Amino acid sequence: MLFVPKLIGTTPLDEETLAADKKGCEKIGPCGVGHKAVYMGGRLIDRGFYVTYGDIQRIFKRVAMSKGGFTGKGMFGAMAYLVVQFADGHEKQSYCKHEEEVDQILAIIEREHPEIPTHSEAAERKLREAEEAERARYLKELSPAAQQAVDELRAAQEKLMRRRDLTDRLAFAARQKRVIDGINPTYRFAAVAIFLLAVAAAVLGVYMLLHGRDYAGLVAAFGFAAIFLVISTRVMPTGRNNKRYGQEQWDRALANMRALLEEEKGIPVPPQYAHPVVLERMIRVLREGRAMSVDEAYGVMKSDLKALNSSVTVTQKEYDEVVAVKPMFLVCEYADKV
Repeated sequence: MLFVPKLIGTTPLDEETLAADKKGCEKIGPCGVGHKAVYMGGRLIDRGFYVTYGDIQRIFKRVAMSKGGFTGKGMFGAMAYLVVQFADGHEKQSYCKHEEEVDQILAIIEREHPEIPTHSEAAERKLREAEEAERARYLKELSPAAQQAVDELRAAQEKLMRRRDLTDRLAFAARQKRVIDGINPTYRFAAVAIFLLAVAAAVLGVYMLLHGRDYAGLVAAFGFAAIFLVISTRVMPTGRNNKRYGQEQWDRALANMRALLEEEKGIPVPPQYAHPVVLERMIRVLREGRAMSVDEAYGVMKSDLKALNSSVTVTQKEYDEVVAVKPMFLVCEYADKV
């Protein structure tokens, strides 16, 4: 290996095993999920640290700044971190540019290592409280029609769960398109100006290096260059940060979902909304007695999503659901045919 990851736990892997595991790990953003260990990004090098599963007490997502990611407002979105907590309580976190990268990592660990908690202790407590409050809203007994609708949705949900690669890609493409479409053109010009500042700072740093200027000034010049570069690349048009690319990714994800629904009969939602979370929210509507059929539950579910915005306080569970699926409705303007 050109760069050997640094151990951040207490159980090391031998050099050969580490090299093979890192090479074969599923790379997601700056991190990776291998068979033997989780790889975390450093400040400069992706997957520069590793921790074996036996050393992980819990692993979870931490979100900083605004949590209104689905609104598409603002120049900067939420900052998401993958956090590993050890038995002694200390933590190691890795910044991920996109929140869905953390979600993908946690989904793999939930599937492959169910013994490892994927929420913080505070989040687990809030989830239990939310689940108890949710169960209290459910009817003790459903009508035959409502129960039949729930069973139909459960069967459809299982079909979609078997193709999480397609449902996750659909949700990701919608979020990506939503963010790209929501960037104010003015920010593009600001990003170009910031990028030019980065270039100027880098040139100044090179000049100071060649002329033997003081070390502190040199560090400051290159530091500002790096900061300006990172800021500008979040907004500047690139090969994967422009409207054409976002539209192509959404069209491809939607086409794949249409093909799945033609193959798998009995999924009672349009392909642009075919996601397990959408069906789960419809099931919840039925269990709360707010609908008696699949069609009614679909209508109520859409109304609920429309009513949610950045000013509404929701539980962590609902926040995760909304972030996952609301962009699909927003990019389609809640239309049933696109």
